[in-house]
Amino acid sequence: MNIRTRTFAVLLLGCILSSGGMPPANAEVSRPNIVVILVDDMGYGDPGCFNSQSKIPTPHIDSLAQHGMRFTDAHAPGPLCHMSRYGLMTGRYPFRTDVRVWPRQPLIEPGQMTIASLAKSNGYRTAMVGKWHLGFAEDGYDKPLPGGPVDCGFDQFFGIRASTDIPPYFYIRNDRAVQAPTETIAANHSEGWSPIQGAFWRAGGIAPDLSLKEVLPRFTQEAVDVIQRHASDVGSESNPLMLYLAYPAPHTPWLPDEQYVGQSGAGLYGDFMMMVDAQIGRVLETLRESNMEDDTLVIFTSDNGPCWYDRDVERFGHDSAGGLRGMKADAWEAGHRMPFIVRWPKRVQPATQSDHLVCFTDLLATLADLFEIELPDDAAPDSFSFLSELTGVDAPRAAVRSQFVMRAGSVASMMTIRSGDWKLITGLGSGGFSKPKRIPAGPDDPAGQLYNLAEDRSESNNLYEDRPEIVARLKADMETIVDQGRSRPRTASLGK
Repeated sequence: MNIRTRTFAVLLLGCILSSGGMPPANAEVSRPNIVVILVDDMGYGDPGCFNSQSKIPTPHIDSLAQHGMRFTDAHAPGPLCHMSRYGLMTGRYPFRTDVRVWPRQPLIEPGQMTIASLAKSNGYRTAMVGKWHLGFAEDGYDKPLPGGPVDCGFDQFFGIRASTDIPPYFYIRNDRAVQAPTETIAANHSEGWSPIQGAFWRAGGIAPDLSLKEVLPRFTQEAVDVIQRHASDVGSESNPLMLYLAYPAPHTPWLPDEQYVGQSGAGLYGDFMMMVDAQIGRVLETLRESNMEDDTLVIFTSDNGPCWYDRDVERFGHDSAGGLRGMKADAWEAGHRMPFIVRWPKRVQPATQSDHLVCFTDLLATLADLFEIELPDDAAPDSFSFLSELTGVDAPRAAVRSQFVMRAGSVASMMTIRSGDWKLITGLGSGGFSKPKRIPAGPDDPAGQLYNLAEDRSESNNLYEDRPEIVARLKADMETIVDQGRSRPRTASLGK
């Protein structure tokens, strides 16, 4: 048994479950605290650890990569905010539900397993801070807001319903509005940027205690408070913490503090991204000061690609997409291939890199693997554990991800399947924010797009008509995954 195997064996020894399937609340276990940091609309090429030519200093994100594992082939399950968050929380592809209803009703069904409910049922204290964007059952702001984080496995929540450019703007504590959005705010735009860039927000209701410029640091302080309270609690060793920190930035509005203005080489966006990195640094420093760093698994990523156009690349010399094609909402790689870093002291080797295919839906199965829990077949149907990739310990019975399927952000009929090196898009155009988002196929045009990402990560050479056998195979695989309602093999099929 090698050193890494022995280390992980010790970890798992502390995770052995009681015969009833769940550990008692005060069980003496040796499991890590878990902090998931999800930023908003940051591109693959923004952090320096993913793009050496980045014009944006990101020392704190880079430090995570220096002390952890950097995944170069990790993907959001959908290229928009609500799609991505749904998949991360549930282990289920967002095309399997109608994500469009989030402004009116919750996307997560009652009793549906989430990363939070799984952690809570295994002795974790669970907290969420930040942007939810998965819907509430809203019936006035003087009443409870059902269907949110505290109904989906989190013990506590402080945050906002959606983005800081989508009204109404108000803070929520657990399932109640802290103050109702009784005032109004006019729409705002920035000169020199597209209508959906810069200090952009929409007109609407706003609570008296909420200032858009103060939301980001407010969420950092709330996260710091959660960590410090947990560290000071005498029961924290037997009930570790799971914190999901969902920053609504660098999504618009781009509102950097004065100390960051003009400090990056990527304009207002880069300045705001510097501020986001500094906020992350404060959270990481709190883990250190609270003596929790060595016992905490940190996962960092972005929900989808950036809102950054070709003209922005030309103007600033900064490629937010890091050489990938497209942007937010697109079926092309920049819409969904994300920076993804895992730091886990003494478990994950520092300064390592993995090309293992990961989708955000995989977080749930990975946590179940960590807890030594066998997922029910009706939970997390599109989740594959990547724990063995982190630890270097083989898991012979674990299903390994080799494909993922995604719907584009703006064209509902455009689907994508990735299988090995091949990527098929079932239409022409970006499917998202890049223009043209849809191109009707003419009589001499291919019906879709096929790329070999091992040879053509920039998706510049469409092989759809050259490799019909690959197109046929991927279409068949995609139809099976869609029709079966799951991509993770059922437990019985994995053997014993």
